[in-house]
Amino acid sequence: MSSSTDHPVPAKRDDAPPYAARLNQPQREAVLTTEGPVLMLAGAGTGKTAALTSRLAHLIATRRAWPSEILCVTFTNKAAREMRERVGHHIGDAVEGMPWLGTFHSVCAKMLRRHAELVGLQSNYTIIDPDDQLRLLKTLIQNNDIDDKRWPARQLAGLIDRWKNRGLNPGNLDAVENESFANGQGQAMYRLYQDRLKALNACDFGDLLLHMLNIFRKERDVLEQYQQRFKYILVDEYQDTNAVQYLWLRLLAQERKNICVVGDDDQSIYSWRGAEVANILRFEKDFPGAKVVKLEQNYRSTPQILAAASGLINANSQRLGKTLWTELEHGEKVRVVGVWDGPEEARRVGEEIERLEREGAPLDEVAILVRAQYQTREFEDRFIQIGINYRIIGGFRFYERAEIRDALAYLRVIAQPQDDLAFERIYNQPKRGLGAKTLEKMYSHARRTGLPLTAASLDLCDSDEIPARAKASLAGLLRQFVHWREQAELVTPAELLRMVITESGYDEMLQADRSPESAGRLENLSELARAMEEYQTLGDFLEHVALIMDNDARDDGEKVTIMTMHAAKGLEFNHVFLPGWEEGVFPSQRSLDEGGLASLEEERRLAYVAITRARRRCTILHAANRRIYGQWTSSIPSRFIEELPEETIESETTLTGGASLWRANWSEQDDPFAHVSTSRPERSSARGPGWQRALATGYDTKQVRVKEPGRSAASYAAKARSDIALGARVFHDKFGYGTVTEQDGNKLEIEFEKAGTKRVIDSFVSVAD
Repeated sequence: MSSSTDHPVPAKRDDAPPYAARLNQPQREAVLTTEGPVLMLAGAGTGKTAALTSRLAHLIATRRAWPSEILCVTFTNKAAREMRERVGHHIGDAVEGMPWLGTFHSVCAKMLRRHAELVGLQSNYTIIDPDDQLRLLKTLIQNNDIDDKRWPARQLAGLIDRWKNRGLNPGNLDAVENESFANGQGQAMYRLYQDRLKALNACDFGDLLLHMLNIFRKERDVLEQYQQRFKYILVDEYQDTNAVQYLWLRLLAQERKNICVVGDDDQSIYSWRGAEVANILRFEKDFPGAKVVKLEQNYRSTPQILAAASGLINANSQRLGKTLWTELEHGEKVRVVGVWDGPEEARRVGEEIERLEREGAPLDEVAILVRAQYQTREFEDRFIQIGINYRIIGGFRFYERAEIRDALAYLRVIAQPQDDLAFERIYNQPKRGLGAKTLEKMYSHARRTGLPLTAASLDLCDSDEIPARAKASLAGLLRQFVHWREQAELVTPAELLRMVITESGYDEMLQADRSPESAGRLENLSELARAMEEYQTLGDFLEHVALIMDNDARDDGEKVTIMTMHAAKGLEFNHVFLPGWEEGVFPSQRSLDEGGLASLEEERRLAYVAITRARRRCTILHAANRRIYGQWTSSIPSRFIEELPEETIESETTLTGGASLWRANWSEQDDPFAHVSTSRPERSSARGPGWQRALATGYDTKQVRVKEPGRSAASYAAKARSDIALGARVFHDKFGYGTVTEQDGNKLEIEFEKAGTKRVIDSFVSVAD
């Protein structure tokens, strides 16, 4: 895996300065055209970073501007560091005098420090992080009597971020935007939030750009100061700019118009972050007379790969147009492989990677690029089985994701009630009003008595040690575990998971979360249920996960890279596998439903990005069947496959494994999969005394799974203290002094001198002197 800027370069020209000597003619033209607006339309793998850094070096080396008179903005700190290093290689220490080379946010933060008072802040303002933002919004929502379950803080944070990305202040919101939160309270909550930030002398990341845009709009003298300061403006990845970044740049560049933007309209894939491809498409209208330099010579991919990608992207209507070409060898055609189902897709990719490894190909040069995070699970499981090392880039491994760990914690407690770590993870997830104090009480009683947390919790529910609301929530959760353990004997593990996710309120929590990540988290849980369908018992599945997690802990040697297509932008690999090219998966049905034709064109740009990550070999896979939400669904190959030029692809279809199994079990019923059992036979279960306590907590004098070798079941039973008798005077940390009036095992009824009669557990009291 390497950056897209590390490519072969043309032979050196003796008559050119060092920083331009190895550039091709269009790159050199972009570097030497210093005056006026310039659009460097740089296709994938065409060396745009080399051209941009050479232009920056040229401006300084030829004394057209001092380093402090150049504004150069990027999207990531990594890109800014790389640019600084490359320019430093060309011009030496002069690069250290470039205070305005950085990300949009870092540059605006520096500006805002100088002019903070113009937006009601002090120069030492604080930039709050997303967690602080959510806490602040939650407080504002509660203070304004808004139902935070129906209108959560995360949803409001997402709306405010979207508004700021579009350059909208509270007063700019229209009726539609205002109605998007709490039935018409969007504008009011946005205004309250901004007022609260000013009172705290703070701002969020969105404010850094919005505040400077507001200052430039209202304070003409400040804008003119920066227009005069910056003789040249350079912008990387211009196709990814959002509205507020675009407006900020346009104001700065209007005076001198010496702005050079580098980008590729065919690689604009971040609309969900607020990026607007229209910004680069209308550059020539914003800056009449702009020079457009097309970088079309590709130094990365073979002609076959480029032709396939170019043919595909030609189907988009909203593009400026360019044709990539290369001097590299012809190479292999793009392979399009049809398989029976998802598991066969993972098997096929695994076999191909094993073959590449035998041929000496480094695993670090192999990548699997997926459209959605949930697709990684099949490959992770398969690679664990056959011993292929892999890494997940831009996200967690499937079984390490928070929602998967939460679901597994529920299942672990069902299977093993003594699993205190699992119970602690989910006792208040989703929120049940059980805070840290309740957990402290649970652990305190568990330590004193040697009980598991579930058993200690049950004791607390039968006492006055915790508030009534907490008791009700905790008792309700334990009753749910009774129900789920009963159902675990009657249904499949996958059905049990779906039941738990629904009845616990976990899916409702995710559905109420309007952030972009929530839909993906629901998809991951659906994929987890699909994975469980392959196992007969819950214990078998949990053992499988434990083995996977143990393997994940090893971090040595070369690894196959698994990542989303979005995360792969800017990277390149010798061998790229693109699974899941089916309608509904890619292009994503959710994207099409939400964005229509514009989203379809962005999905096609994403396909273009994915294909052009490959240097030597690209393999696209599609499955005839997918298991979605527990149901087999016939899949149609992606429309993008049809759009690939026929002469650039080599098609192959394999219907092995799953197909033969289907034929062998086929019956003349409407549902060809009707023979597959979806539930396990009911098991008879003798229920002796205390069965509910055993199901809820896992410990009982008659029904218990022994937690420690050699420890008897009876030893888990709660025993009364021998030093406390009726009439004894005792002390409780919370209720004070009192007298024991009733005793039932380890449960005491005490008449407290100030708190009245309470039911407590004997481990929480001490005998008074």
